[in-house]
Amino acid sequence: MSTVVAQALHVFGFRSHVANNIFFFDEQIIIFPSGNHCVKYNVDQKWQKFIPGSDKSQGMLALSISPNRRYLAISETVQDRPIITIYELSSVPCRKRKVLSNFDFPAQKFISMSFSPDSKYLLTQSSPPESNLVYWLWEKQKVMAIIKSDLQNNPIYQVSINPQDNTQICVTGNGMFKLLRFTEGTLRQTNFQRGEPQNYLAHAWIAEEKIIVGTDTGKLLLFESGDQRWETSIMVKDTDDGSKSLEIIHESESLIEFPPISSPVPSFEQVTTTASHNQLPMPQVFAIATYSKGFACSAGPGRVLLFEKVEEKDSYRESREIRIPIDPQSNDPSQSDKQDILCMCFSPSEETLIASTGKNQLYSITMSLTEISKGEPAHFEYLMYPLHSASITSLSTCIRKPLIATCSLDRSVRIWNYESNTLELFKEYQEEAYTISLHPSGHFIVVGFADKLRLMNLLIDDIRSFKEYSVRGCKECAFSNGGHLFAAVSGNVIHIFTTTSLENITNLKGHTGKIRSVAWNTDDSKLISAGTDGAVYEWNLSTGKRETECVLKSCSYNSVTISPDGKIIFAVGSDQTLKEIADSSVLREMSAFDVIYTAIIISHSGRMMFVGTSVGTIRAMKYPLPVQKEFNEYQAHAGPITKMSLTFDDQFLLTVAEDGCLFTWKVYDKDGRGIKREREVGFAEEVLVTKTDMEEKAQVMLELKTRVEELKMENEYQLRLKDMNYSEKIKDLTDKFIQEMESLKTKNQVLKTEKERQDIAHHEYIDELLDKQSRELQDLECCNNQKLLLEYEKYQELQLKSQRMQEEYEKQLRDNDEIKSQALEELTEFYEAKLQEKTSLLEEAQEDVRQQLREFEETKKQIEEDEDREIQDIKTKYEKKLRDEKESNLRLKGETGIMRKKFSSLQKEIEERTNDIDILKAEQVKLQGVIKSLEKDMLGLKREIQERDETIQDKEKRIYDLKKKNQELEKFKFVLDYKIKELKKQIEPRENEIKVMKEQIQEMESELERFHKQNTQLELNITELWQKLRATDQEMRKEQQKERDLEALVRQFKTDLHNCVAYIQEPRLLKEKIRGLFEKYVQRADMVEIAGLNSDLQQEYARQREHLERNLATLKKKVVKESELHRSDYVRIMQENVSLIKEINELRRELKLTRSQVYDLEAALKLTRKMRPQESPEIAPTTDKAPVSPTMRLNEQEETERIIEMQRLEIQRLRDQIQEQEQIPGFHTIAGIRLPSLIDSEVDFEVHAK
Repeated sequence: MSTVVAQALHVFGFRSHVANNIFFFDEQIIIFPSGNHCVKYNVDQKWQKFIPGSDKSQGMLALSISPNRRYLAISETVQDRPIITIYELSSVPCRKRKVLSNFDFPAQKFISMSFSPDSKYLLTQSSPPESNLVYWLWEKQKVMAIIKSDLQNNPIYQVSINPQDNTQICVTGNGMFKLLRFTEGTLRQTNFQRGEPQNYLAHAWIAEEKIIVGTDTGKLLLFESGDQRWETSIMVKDTDDGSKSLEIIHESESLIEFPPISSPVPSFEQVTTTASHNQLPMPQVFAIATYSKGFACSAGPGRVLLFEKVEEKDSYRESREIRIPIDPQSNDPSQSDKQDILCMCFSPSEETLIASTGKNQLYSITMSLTEISKGEPAHFEYLMYPLHSASITSLSTCIRKPLIATCSLDRSVRIWNYESNTLELFKEYQEEAYTISLHPSGHFIVVGFADKLRLMNLLIDDIRSFKEYSVRGCKECAFSNGGHLFAAVSGNVIHIFTTTSLENITNLKGHTGKIRSVAWNTDDSKLISAGTDGAVYEWNLSTGKRETECVLKSCSYNSVTISPDGKIIFAVGSDQTLKEIADSSVLREMSAFDVIYTAIIISHSGRMMFVGTSVGTIRAMKYPLPVQKEFNEYQAHAGPITKMSLTFDDQFLLTVAEDGCLFTWKVYDKDGRGIKREREVGFAEEVLVTKTDMEEKAQVMLELKTRVEELKMENEYQLRLKDMNYSEKIKDLTDKFIQEMESLKTKNQVLKTEKERQDIAHHEYIDELLDKQSRELQDLECCNNQKLLLEYEKYQELQLKSQRMQEEYEKQLRDNDEIKSQALEELTEFYEAKLQEKTSLLEEAQEDVRQQLREFEETKKQIEEDEDREIQDIKTKYEKKLRDEKESNLRLKGETGIMRKKFSSLQKEIEERTNDIDILKAEQVKLQGVIKSLEKDMLGLKREIQERDETIQDKEKRIYDLKKKNQELEKFKFVLDYKIKELKKQIEPRENEIKVMKEQIQEMESELERFHKQNTQLELNITELWQKLRATDQEMRKEQQKERDLEALVRQFKTDLHNCVAYIQEPRLLKEKIRGLFEKYVQRADMVEIAGLNSDLQQEYARQREHLERNLATLKKKVVKESELHRSDYVRIMQENVSLIKEINELRRELKLTRSQVYDLEAALKLTRKMRPQESPEIAPTTDKAPVSPTMRLNEQEETERIIEMQRLEIQRLRDQIQEQEQIPGFHTIAGIRLPSLIDSEVDFEVHAK
């Protein structure tokens, strides 16, 4: 496998068309889809963690999170087959818990999902034409029930399970609202639709049996147990200011119509004007989210309404309105807030509401802010930053800053910071942006739009164009690595521009098809291009011609890059291969394994390569490329990758695709170590700011400073006034309090004396009371003792009486018992006799009753016979009457039913009118209170207006005084301008003199150059003569050496001959000596003897020698004469130079004096170049002419010293040459001529110079 590893670090993007695309994991972390990942984003700490999609996934379709926040279900399509993956969110990192992929029923894709309240079951809905609703026990991958939701192939938008009941299910779609219950292994419908079918877009469970449903016509319906309980319609209403506001125009309970209610307190205008707006289009309710007080619903483009439950009624009222704010960076701010809100979610604490829109944006709002905004709609804020809403077409990065530049088909250009993961700059335009390139410095970008190519500055808070080129439909552009050039593609032509002069320096033509990609080599000397014509060309920018080319007609290339050493080109295209190209030939092809490579990039180190595919994945591989399938493949985007880039330090990989997402990847090797390149300098922090912006800000700061100073003065004045008032009040209060304290002190003394007096009297009174009490106590004790004795005696007497009375009562009881028994016996005898009499009477009465019964039966029979006849007659008569009465009764019942209906409707209308009257009365009371408060505000505002008028008058007086001062200053300025003009007139003749002097100096310099040329020619002649002279000297030295050798030989021969003469008397010895001489001299120096013998040669040699000596003498004379002539010329030229330098220095001093005078005058008038830029062109010629002259390069002293040193060196060189000539034998000065000494000549020269 490849040793290169890429780890997803951050993503800038969002996919809005995934069902249920945003929800909270906890209070700080949200989950949303981006690319082919689900992102866990911490709102506070700004970090992201990724849940990648399945391998070979074609994109996510729907999400669902379990109520316990432990599981996440993701619906995808993998190789045209549906798949559901359930992740466990509690584990770090998130791991796959179950994969539902093998289905026993037909399904193309799952478009909506929902977990049960206990998170054990999962409900899934497949797309038409199958439209299967499946109830899963997902832990065991078991299908509990399955049913076809719709038989007419209508689209289904949402399915859900009751939050309090596992078995109750709701399905909504176009013309379909179904409630189903899971019982006995099947799903059965429990409701029946009434009325016309509508397009139900969204629903939410409010209570155990209550569901709120939204339609595409702006209706909100409340169902309870399948029956409609409440209905309201939302309508876009034109307001007076031309904008649109939302009003509730219709409300009803059950199926009875009621008057419209638009707010808790409806006004008369709202009630009367709703009927006239019925033709306006209704807003579509795409999303509904519930919370504890009620629910929130999307109400048309860019708006959300909050509804709260009405107490004592089963209905809801609109409480708040939230809008998406207008984006000032948009090219059409009036349309920037018109975004359909597709999904909403409340945080677990219901403190935050998050919404996603159809333009891939995420918004949030704190619910406490909605309560603060009274009457006015609240506004959403971006959850992170504005994101791309369409395909990203290009990507670029720079060296000096951690910036990423992207452009998109949403007509926007965005600058991201991959170090802080933020959006730095963002701007939308009228045309689509196809390509972008960021300058290596990070200060400029070049963007290819549909109509033009624009070069722009990246300012601190804006992207501003400063150069436009008429290059239409530029689909590719790139800055060079050095930033001094950039290439722009127009069809099949590459235009090369320079960033210094902003000119088109060359056009590269040769492609026959559209160019898809360009790349610069490392040293910017070559450019590589590839296109749809199957050609890869390498261009030499110095000549503008092709160096190498590789054409393959069967392949349409998508991207090209070049190795860091510039030797190998890598290209990818439609033939599903990666090609290595070198020297106009394909070295090797690497298969892409059934995908198309759309982008390629190689690292700056040349050790790793990344390619992007048409299915949104990226592949990381080592370089050199492997032979087999050795690479790491990562899920990245949900669409074809359009561009890839590596940062300059090879730390981060950047990818963009057609799904509108930008991914940043951290690049590692296999061991986990980052692949680093040493940075010599850190990232730059400089930004571009225009001078006008800085001046405006400086002006604003000055105004604010002056305003602050004025306020300080006013505050200090007010404080002084308050201090004075308070000091006076304090003095008055202190005096008052001192007086009160003295009076209180006197009162205190009086009270103290009174208290002492009362204490003495009180003590005396208490003593008297104590004495009196003791006496009374003694008296009471005596009296009580006597009373006790008397009472004791009475008690004894009464006790004796009670004993006697008890004995008497016992006697009476015994007597009464005896009397009672006797009376009872007498009564029993009397009643027994009476009972016997009554029984005899009863028997007689019973006999009478029997007889009467027999008589009654006989009479009864007779009467029945008579009555039967009468009944038949009456029956016939009354049957006729009954028929008549029934007919009349039916007629009356119909009339009474009609009257009852009229009565009930009239009664309800009366109740409604009374309610309206009460509401209007309450509203009138409120309005009266508002009128009173407004009248108070008007009085306060009138007082403020009077105060403001007074302050305005004071300011006007001050302005008038300042205008007077300004007029005086203008007069003074006019006088000073006149003086300046006069001084300029005085300066002009001096400038003319300076021009004349400069012309003379230039003429003298030209003469000096001519003399230098003559000197150089003479020096060349002298060197030639010197060379000839040296050659003759060498020949002469050789001849002299030969002559000395011969003389020595002769001397030696003479000595030997003299020795031989000594043996003249001895012939034998003499013979031997002469033989020895012969052997010694004749054999060794035969050439010398031959030369000595040849007398003619010796004479010729002497003649030539004399001739050469004469020539040498004449040449020496000429050299001496020419040296004297040149010396006089040099002295004359130096004297002229010294005089010219003196004149130049004097002119410089005068110019310096005049400049200082002008500067002093301008400083006195405060008319510097910064304040008076229009005068700078007049002064510029005088100030800039001095540096133009070549004689102004150094100051006076340095220039003279430099000239003296050059002349001294020249003289020293000439002296050395003369000394060398003098050292030659036979060369002597002619006529005793001697050059002056160097010291004397230097002294003379310095005297002349001074």
